[in-house]
Amino acid sequence: MAKDLFSSQADAYAKYRPTYPQDLFDYILQFVKEKNCVWDCATGNGQAASVLAHYFQTVEATDISEAQLKNAVKKENIHYQICPAEKTPFADDSFDLITVATAYHWLDWNAFYNEASRVGKNDCVVAVWAYNIVLCEDKNVNQLIHDYYYKTIYAYWNKERRHVEASYKTVAFDFFSLPSKDFEIIKQWTKEDLLGYLSTWSALQNYVKQHGASPLPAFEKQLIEVWQNEEERAFRFPLFLRIGRVKK
Repeated sequence: MAKDLFSSQADAYAKYRPTYPQDLFDYILQFVKEKNCVWDCATGNGQAASVLAHYFQTVEATDISEAQLKNAVKKENIHYQICPAEKTPFADDSFDLITVATAYHWLDWNAFYNEASRVGKNDCVVAVWAYNIVLCEDKNVNQLIHDYYYKTIYAYWNKERRHVEASYKTVAFDFFSLPSKDFEIIKQWTKEDLLGYLSTWSALQNYVKQHGASPLPAFEKQLIEVWQNEEERAFRFPLFLRIGRVKK
């Protein structure tokens, strides 16, 4: 069963989490035969669902976090509801595409496979993706992020985070395989944007629970020392994809 680790920072998640690149969706959609109905599983604040709504008649978007869904992007053809990925109310053979954006590592993969195989049509495309640690063109800022991730916060990640670091090579994905591809999310960010994004990390919440205080103020002080002006910096997130089909 998936874990709910993001309700407590749902507002920040909606504001600071990066959106996904258009070329990712273009790549996935080339494999989709019909565009009647898509299920965006573990939708969070609807980042992927809001894009998919441009291509499908109906988007069913689910999550276990009520707080996340309250912050979700609203569109007429997106139907949000609270339910786990592994047990849904959908009818058999409902979907042409099933997506899981930056959440597959939290799921029970075998149970999800069974549910996706039930609710997906024959040849339904299943696409799951996530992005790895953010990189900055400014080598000093990049080193600060690296040290914060590996020296300050690393021990506080849930064990599922290791699957993201392995680019999902360690997860079970038993669908009929389609060619995968790597992508990048490119962002121009201010210091506030970077700090806001770091505030959404589940590892930070785990750190605060254990120590009663956040390490972010100390990081911010170091950041100001190496990023002394108000100019934006270029950031990128390496993004990886696993994609396959339901076969019946």
